[in-house]
Amino acid sequence: MSLRDTIKDKKRIVIKVGSSSLQHKETGGLDYTKLDVLVREICNISNQGKDVVLVSSGAIAVGRRVMHISKEEQNAADNSVAVKQACAAIGQARLMMTYQKIFSEYNHTAAQILMTKNTIVDPLNRFNAHNTFSELLNMGVVPIVNENDTVATYEIKFGDNDTLSAIVAALIDADLLILLSDIDGLYSDDPHTNKDAKFISEVEELTDDIMNMGKKSTGSKVGTGGMTTKLQAAHIATKAGADMIIANADDMRIIHRIMDGRDIGTIFQASKDENFYLADYVAEMEY
Repeated sequence: MSLRDTIKDKKRIVIKVGSSSLQHKETGGLDYTKLDVLVREICNISNQGKDVVLVSSGAIAVGRRVMHISKEEQNAADNSVAVKQACAAIGQARLMMTYQKIFSEYNHTAAQILMTKNTIVDPLNRFNAHNTFSELLNMGVVPIVNENDTVATYEIKFGDNDTLSAIVAALIDADLLILLSDIDGLYSDDPHTNKDAKFISEVEELTDDIMNMGKKSTGSKVGTGGMTTKLQAAHIATKAGADMIIANADDMRIIHRIMDGRDIGTIFQASKDENFYLADYVAEMEY
């Protein structure tokens, strides 16, 4: 059985969707069609008896749009951090309201979980978070996770939701992580700038050569994570025992095609490391 063939047997899946994948590029407004398809795909997986967790970016961008504040205006403000966190508070509420409405249309319930590094590093917080996820999944609820940008400071931030989604996958013992982004998968070089970049369909081992393919940039002006963060996510997820797939979020129906085992995106094979301790790894992360 090939690695792709095992995907259909996965029982606990974490799906991460970036900010740019949820918005219209022209206006920054939410793309309700894509949101609807995303939720429908997740509900269909849940209806198969599988556990699904969604890690969703977009709160700050949604909040900025609600308050008619551009990213440039936010960054130029004397109290730019406070403006950003206020936009996160507004946008997170709006984003969750939208998710709740769409999930309810498919007879499913969503729940909000906001995390910082302290959620993982502190033993009691980590224990409680694990129990909360477990109980929600037992109830058939879909947890929707984001970084708690309203209160997070530099010292307690994950920094991006690629990393956060891998940490969630490790925390809840997921067996598959799907990163949906604005790129088809892993290339030998940045395909936006190098037409000769070669696509890599499967990664059996995260060698130094593979890790060096990461770029400290992203093709999106909305999101925060480039390929470097996705490879860091692969490092966390595979060591925790989960396969990981990077795929393009242009068409959210790609989710069921991935779950069918089709050759889509780049798949990173799990390589569980019994010496990998999530809390220590998160505590030592630097940005």
